[in-house]
Amino acid sequence: MEGRMQGKAPLSDSNRRIMDTDAPPRRVYQAWKGSNIFFLGGRLIFGPDVRSLLLTVCLIVIPVILFAAVISGQLAHEYHNQIGGWVASVAIIFTAYIIVLLLLTSGRDPGIIPRNAHPPEPEDVGESSNLSEWPGGQHGSTGLPLTKDVLVNGVLVKVKYCHTCMLYRPPRCSHCSICNNCVERFDHHCPWVGQCIGKRNYRFFFMFVSSTTLLCVYVFAFCWVDLRIIMDTHRCKLGRAIMKSPVSGILILYTFIAVWFVGGLTSFHLYLISTNQTTYENFRYRYDRKTNPHNRGLVQNFIEILCSRIPSSRNNFRAKVKEDSATFTSSLGMGRAISPPKMSVDLEMGMKRQTVAMEELEDLHSQIGSAMGLERCGTEPPHIVGRKGCSEIATDIEAFAEEFGLEQRFTERKKIEQRTSHNP
Repeated sequence: MEGRMQGKAPLSDSNRRIMDTDAPPRRVYQAWKGSNIFFLGGRLIFGPDVRSLLLTVCLIVIPVILFAAVISGQLAHEYHNQIGGWVASVAIIFTAYIIVLLLLTSGRDPGIIPRNAHPPEPEDVGESSNLSEWPGGQHGSTGLPLTKDVLVNGVLVKVKYCHTCMLYRPPRCSHCSICNNCVERFDHHCPWVGQCIGKRNYRFFFMFVSSTTLLCVYVFAFCWVDLRIIMDTHRCKLGRAIMKSPVSGILILYTFIAVWFVGGLTSFHLYLISTNQTTYENFRYRYDRKTNPHNRGLVQNFIEILCSRIPSSRNNFRAKVKEDSATFTSSLGMGRAISPPKMSVDLEMGMKRQTVAMEELEDLHSQIGSAMGLERCGTEPPHIVGRKGCSEIATDIEAFAEEFGLEQRFTERKKIEQRTSHNP
């Protein structure tokens, strides 16, 4: 038995897929064509630059740890009461809230539009489209138009065709070159959170940026209070107070620089929300020079973006992939595919399974044998048909026969064919 296993012919990838019926089914996130990175079995989805998220967390958490450990202790010592503990508690709780917002921004589907398996039919595009030649057109006829017109609040808006996702992007949708996905209401790809900012996470992104701004102001203010107390207690100037509390000086400088960044982002996105724009639209289309079809007024814009219901994800990343049976394509170049043997996985029908496998094996072997016959007769071009392809398929058949205990029957058929080939 051991010698038989050692001499067993290796299986090709196609036959291995056919015979591995007990393998667990693949999930959508495992077959995802984008550049995203998944965690916890597809429950969390990140961009390919997810490592930058660790840097962002460190830039937030480390200063707060220094603030809670050093500054709050000094405030408690100077005031001789519990104010230091309260200051530290507020900072820690607020930081935890910001981290949760950061994860909600970076770890969820931003609004990815599922790809199409096939391009849409040209007749389904509609008449209101720019009829231009598309390189993917079939049979030399006019293919899919590159753009088509869509009516948005009474204004005609052109939407583009995405060759990667094989779909016409909805209005305000764009294809992210980093994540390799079409994202609904695409705002931008943020490297600090390692994710695209779109329709489903823009609200959390704005809350994260604005909350971080408030945290910077909070730390900045109490560091100044600490320095002011030192200046009053020791009757010294600012420089001497910083020497006595260098952590306060470092945090004041750090939060001053950070507040310009996150505070500037907060102000910019407040303007975008009030005018119902995205960052992509603001830099590309410049709606201040033409009508913005999405602008519904200041109040309605804030309600739509910050208070409306977040739509459900269009993707179920944990769903099972519906994979068709692998097509057993012959390397003989016959111009047709040979169907794989059908195998039953019902353990209660073992005899039936073996019978079906034997029948399918005979049919498969007869097809291979006929192909070899064509090669011997010289009916196929030499650059398509070769002995190598036949030997590979024969090896697969032999290994397949051994798997189902049909070695003896396969060997007998092989001897008969050899005698037939030597005695035409």
